[in-house]
Amino acid sequence: MQIVKNSTKDRIVTAIVLVGAALVVGLINNFWLMWLVMGIIYILAFYEATQLFGISNNSLYAYAAILWLAAAVYPYGDDLLIIAGLVFAAAVAYTQNLPWKNFLPFIYPSAGMLYMLGMYQEYGISALLWLLVVVASADIGAYVVGRSIGKTPFSLSSPSKTREGVYGGIIIATAAGFFIGITIVDMDKAIIISMMAAIGAVFGDLFESYLKRKAGVKDSGSILPGHGGVLDRIDGYLFASIVMLVLLRGLN
Repeated sequence: MQIVKNSTKDRIVTAIVLVGAALVVGLINNFWLMWLVMGIIYILAFYEATQLFGISNNSLYAYAAILWLAAAVYPYGDDLLIIAGLVFAAAVAYTQNLPWKNFLPFIYPSAGMLYMLGMYQEYGISALLWLLVVVASADIGAYVVGRSIGKTPFSLSSPSKTREGVYGGIIIATAAGFFIGITIVDMDKAIIISMMAAIGAVFGDLFESYLKRKAGVKDSGSILPGHGGVLDRIDGYLFASIVMLVLLRGLN
């Protein structure tokens, strides 16, 4: 019983610290601070991803750092991803002994982190707040609705999730995101983008659950007491950020 209490206390304390840190960074609203904080999160998530993918090539961290440094001066993360893919393909052809799976961490979590930074560069702190509200609401909504009326399993990758919870979470996230989105885009676009980003968040969470089940671990790491690893906290954002930025660009 004491272990459960300690775990709950750790979870609450960690959550308060994370929320407080996010508020401070958001209020300061400085690009270089945001880039630095996101960069730290990115490298930690990159490390956890390599563990889940079963990759032991330590040189990849240097390339990840170079990619993030490039993102500081070049504003389009999707371009950088394509260039990284071309460089990796060239390296595979040149060496003929570079495993293709070594590129997986440059897709997950790299893509989501680059798109998050790109969203901040193009649409400002309000867009990140929108993303935060949508993903958090989808997560909390799915938990509350799932615990209340959930009966139908959603996916084998995450047995605790129910369809009712997922649908409820998407509806709640769409409604909550709408009130932030209308400060950035028109009403109809705020609804569409919020809903699609919420769906992205659901499958971002599901994808990480799939990776953990394949790797045979409960959490992606242990750096956050009571919460697990960095990926355990940002999994929904990694998919939702891509969906949101693509739609912001395409529908605006």
